[in-house]
Amino acid sequence: MKRIIRVAGAWLTAAVLAAPAMAQNESLLLYQGSDRQERLVEAARAEGELMLYTTLAEKNLRPLIEPFEKQYGVKVEVWRAGTSRVLQRAVSEAAAGRHEVDAYHFGSPQLEALYRENLLQPVESPLFAQLADEAVPAHKQWASTVFQVYVQAYNTDRIKKEALPRRYEDLLDPKWKGKLGIESESWLWYAALMKSMGEEKGRALFTEIVERNGMSQRYGYSLVNNMVVAGEVPLALTVYSHMPQASKDKGAPIDWFVLEPAIARANGIAIARHAKHPNAALLFYEYMLSADGAQGVFASMDYVPANTKLPSPLPDLRLRMADPVAALDEVDKWVGQFREVFGQGPTR
Repeated sequence: MKRIIRVAGAWLTAAVLAAPAMAQNESLLLYQGSDRQERLVEAARAEGELMLYTTLAEKNLRPLIEPFEKQYGVKVEVWRAGTSRVLQRAVSEAAAGRHEVDAYHFGSPQLEALYRENLLQPVESPLFAQLADEAVPAHKQWASTVFQVYVQAYNTDRIKKEALPRRYEDLLDPKWKGKLGIESESWLWYAALMKSMGEEKGRALFTEIVERNGMSQRYGYSLVNNMVVAGEVPLALTVYSHMPQASKDKGAPIDWFVLEPAIARANGIAIARHAKHPNAALLFYEYMLSADGAQGVFASMDYVPANTKLPSPLPDLRLRMADPVAALDEVDKWVGQFREVFGQGPTR
């Protein structure tokens, strides 16, 4: 029995059995020859399909997947769920010796957890040269596709732009009493923010903000965004930037701003250790990283693409990336401190 893994978010504790080695199709994951792309497309088409486990929003799946299927004639089967369920399924299936999944797409802390449990494969890709410096870890067993930026969102019917806080310290003002909200699993944002502000100072500040003015919690960033639109949470401290922007573009009474430092986290793509369709998975992996592929689709959805050949929708922000390695190593500390400061949060 491997060690008990405790993953980012403290969502899962699972015992993982060491999976036996198993024969795979000959893959091109590390091949670097000049005919790589030609061979990859041929091999992927021969396999014909792949299974993807992901947390991508359901509304975004078809715009991302259909162009790939049409271009290459490779079918993408999808199993989609929330972060904890995707991680739990990955771990439990591997422990049982079931190998249904070919590729994963979800948060970098969770991908790092799968790497540590020897459930991923390294990749050598020419596309890595196009990605942001922090997009690919040294072990190369996952790669970032997008950076999700935590921003502050507000209801424009309830709060005027000129009244917005300019610093977190401004949230001590009694005018914010009963108006503040936060996503209940935003401990990764909190951890990165504390490391920037200084832990002692930052913890004291947010403890005082909550004591003075309160802080409602909702589980799920989409729900928090919707609560801002409805006016039930006039000012939310943690939503992903693409969410309020999409709502604003549809005419909803919402806008967003950033209290520095701007914290971001990565979502990424990885290939399963025992993929039945490794070449189809690799072709999809590279499509997800390509400026001519999914990266352009992500950019059209107001995500920050990892591929630097595409412009960022947030060009003026200097992002501070949440560290997925530290997230795993320090999960108990930061989840515990987040709960102490903001409360236990809603029941899920």
